[in-house]
Amino acid sequence: MNTPLAERLRPREMSDVVGQDHILGEKGPLKRLLSSGKLTNMIFYGPSGVGKTTVANLVAGVAGLPFRKLNATTAAGKDIKEVLSETQGLDGMNGIVLYLDEIQYLNKKQQQTLLEYIEDGRVTLIASTTENPYFYVYKAILSRCAVFEFKPISPEAVEKNLFRGLDFLNEENGISKGADREAMKKIALYSGGDVRASLNFLELCYYVSDETITPEDVESCAQRNYTAYDRSGDDKYELLSALQKSIRGSDENAAIFYLAKLLEAGDLQGACRRLLVIASEDIGLAYPQAICVVKSCVDSALMVGMPEARIPLAEAAVFLATLPKSNSAYMAYSAAAADIAAGLGADMPSRLKNNHFFGVGEKKAAYLYPHDYPDHWVSQQYLPDDIKDKRYYSFGENKTEMAAKAYWEKIKNKK
Repeated sequence: MNTPLAERLRPREMSDVVGQDHILGEKGPLKRLLSSGKLTNMIFYGPSGVGKTTVANLVAGVAGLPFRKLNATTAAGKDIKEVLSETQGLDGMNGIVLYLDEIQYLNKKQQQTLLEYIEDGRVTLIASTTENPYFYVYKAILSRCAVFEFKPISPEAVEKNLFRGLDFLNEENGISKGADREAMKKIALYSGGDVRASLNFLELCYYVSDETITPEDVESCAQRNYTAYDRSGDDKYELLSALQKSIRGSDENAAIFYLAKLLEAGDLQGACRRLLVIASEDIGLAYPQAICVVKSCVDSALMVGMPEARIPLAEAAVFLATLPKSNSAYMAYSAAAADIAAGLGADMPSRLKNNHFFGVGEKKAAYLYPHDYPDHWVSQQYLPDDIKDKRYYSFGENKTEMAAKAYWEKIKNKK
């Protein structure tokens, strides 16, 4: 069987896992949890190839319970029920550990199927996702799980692990092939923090090289121009900043260029997140539907993956760059947050509170229901007394916000 190097070299102990010291180090919460002998439901969140599946397997080994694995991209409802039925048998009488990869692809009903089993302990769930679980995982499941974020591995850590992979290949083949340090650095950077991708790329370079793996071997195996880019360092944030500033400045050509640099360097996730931010921060209320369009493009990109992902993301970048711009909502929030940080507005008007009765004999708070009035609006105080005259939001100078401004001036001024 032609098993990839990344699988053959998969860690057998927690100490062999590359990176993730913030959760697996001596003072890491996951390490301390496992040391206590307590196993809980968990969600592992982070990009591909950073150890989520490996750690799930190791956790299951520590638990000493039957381990079952499903991939939500292919699993149907009957597959989930079949695994759950094992808890009724002799082998599963003490419970099972279910590793559910890419849980975001299960619909709400499928996720709800797990609830009863998680609740009574028959199933200990370890789920992984490349998406933000707070957006994609059913809230009742999320509330019963500890969330651990897995981060991209630093190029230095990936490079160190590549030499371990080289030693393994040499031992397997009974030879002593070397590797140029620059070649290993290129493989590490090219993989963008993905340990699995880096090891499989190393194996390809190993078998096409002669006595030593050279930078030329790496570039020839890549079949594309190598772009030095540190996804965990300044390069990432400089490129993301350049992308956002180009779109904010309505330069669609620069936007496409910096998007291409990000994607060609392998940072699909970073590009997707930044485009979503731009849609709200820089286009905002000038074209409120922008976030919906960009979200659709991002979803398409993440579903098809690279290289096709570049097509919907290019559409999103040009779309955003050529739209009218407004940061009015962003600035309004910033101003409100500053007042909150200063301790203002601590007590809201009683009419806004959920409980409109405050005790026997007290009057009901004078909340006026806007839908009972003409144009569905009535004048009343909503802000706390100490900031009742504050104006956080100013209408932007664009067609959409000017239309909203004209509408409300007409409504409020005729009262």
